[in-house]
Amino acid sequence: MTQILVLGATGKTGSRVVPRLQALGHTVRSASRSGTPPFDWADPRTWDAALSGTEAVYLVPTETLGLPERAEFVDRAKAAGVRRIVQLSVRGIDHDGGVPETESAVRESGLEWTVLRPCWFAQDFAAPDFFLGEVLTGELATPAGDGREPFIDVEDIADVAVAALTGTGHVGKTYELSGPRTLTFAEALGIIGEATGRELRHRYQTPNAYAAAQIAAAMSAADAEAIALFLDGIRHGNDDYVSKGVQEALGRAPRSFEEYVSKTAATGVWNT
Repeated sequence: MTQILVLGATGKTGSRVVPRLQALGHTVRSASRSGTPPFDWADPRTWDAALSGTEAVYLVPTETLGLPERAEFVDRAKAAGVRRIVQLSVRGIDHDGGVPETESAVRESGLEWTVLRPCWFAQDFAAPDFFLGEVLTGELATPAGDGREPFIDVEDIADVAVAALTGTGHVGKTYELSGPRTLTFAEALGIIGEATGRELRHRYQTPNAYAAAQIAAAMSAADAEAIALFLDGIRHGNDDYVSKGVQEALGRAPRSFEEYVSKTAATGVWNT
């Protein structure tokens, strides 16, 4: 492949996919409003120029949690000559029995496709747009309660994405991605606390109260309600299982939460 379009190139996964592809010698077009050519999800007039000459696409919806319908983009990609699409989705997104429209469009496109469905990211504990602010205060309040989650290191998602974009044996696969074991939020914070010498606590907060707090902190109502719903699902055991997608795609075990914490603690992000 000579050119790969990466959507969400500045996001948690895209920012890791881009340098990996470049290290392998591929030409990467990082999609952004300020890019050349510019790309804007809200302006379909920018899509064709960004897709021109592209052989593969890393497809990250504009709002991963909401999974907005982007079936039209898949049609445009096919018309532009794209032959492979790797889409970032969400684990458990079809728990009600339906496949989101964008995923359906990818699967039915006739292109070489792979869908990645990760669980919650380990990096969310160090992300300003998720839990970092509260971790720094010493107390994180969520609707997750004592539910368990197999947090995945985003580095593993990036490795799987690059393998699917550039390698063989991944076409037609849906990889559910998770870390190697489940943890409660209290246990995860305990691991961070041990690595940083801090006392960190997790407190239960109702979904409505959580959403209201996020909205008050300038998050959109749709995103706040979606995150609260996902966290409440953790409390009810929806995510209390380990997936084997990393092993299936890469032939190795996923990184542990302890490995992620050790590496991240060395940056000082949790001691600011």
